[in-house]
Amino acid sequence: MKVHPECAQCLLRRILYETRLGGADIDKQYEATKIAVKALAERFSPNICSAEIATGVHKAVYELLGKDPYEDAKRKSNEIALKLLPKAEKMVKSSENPFRTAVLCSIIGNVLDFGIRSDFQNADVLLDKFDSLCGEGLGYDDTDKIREMAKDSKIAYLTDNCGEIVFDTLLIKELKKSGAEITLIVRGEPILTDATMEDVIQLGIDKMVDKVMTTGRFAVGIPFWDMPDELDRELRSADLIIAKGMANYETLTETDYGPVAYLLRTKCNPVASSMGLKKDINAAKLYK
Repeated sequence: MKVHPECAQCLLRRILYETRLGGADIDKQYEATKIAVKALAERFSPNICSAEIATGVHKAVYELLGKDPYEDAKRKSNEIALKLLPKAEKMVKSSENPFRTAVLCSIIGNVLDFGIRSDFQNADVLLDKFDSLCGEGLGYDDTDKIREMAKDSKIAYLTDNCGEIVFDTLLIKELKKSGAEITLIVRGEPILTDATMEDVIQLGIDKMVDKVMTTGRFAVGIPFWDMPDELDRELRSADLIIAKGMANYETLTETDYGPVAYLLRTKCNPVASSMGLKKDINAAKLYK
């Protein structure tokens, strides 16, 4: 997905959020904003992928901060998700369509992406919002098609945020029941609230899948502009790619990998418009 003019203000707003989250004083906030504006201006073009631009801007700010500003937020997200997991497990178990419910729960976890929306600025909000978000159901539903494609298939499962990966375990279990072989792919380095190999191992999710690998890079989404050979082979050999969250959508749509099942919450107008969907819905959309 190419960058939209609206992406600029969203990116700069997130930069300010993460510098404050990382405990930067006002002087460093000014410096981080200046660096971000410069990095954005150097890259901002209608022909460039939104996530590729965001990667360069965040890298410049992370180098200034010298640490992962989301470290505590990611830990808290996993803790909150683990508190809600028993409720989600009961929902799936009692559902007439466990696969669809597992997909829905995994998408609900996608709201744990701080800095984009004003109403989800910390993990505790999910405790209050979980039931209402589940009650919305799927605003776009290709789960029957996805379930059929997943049977006895080789799946590359691209994760997104911490917290969200806890709910991904529900879908992973349903996929394994259908005979799927799953390679879980996490971020190569800490970036935003995204899950890394450390998170997967701490939560024991590595034991639930056949293989775990990383994107191998500091990158928002999949680094198609600097793709590691191993990751390219894995994606091309998959019968189905399951991609969680908007960043994976933004980057994968710049490639010829497929088929891809996108499972996400449409949190912004550019992504929603690109997908032909309404904003703020839970979507499971298959692209063949």
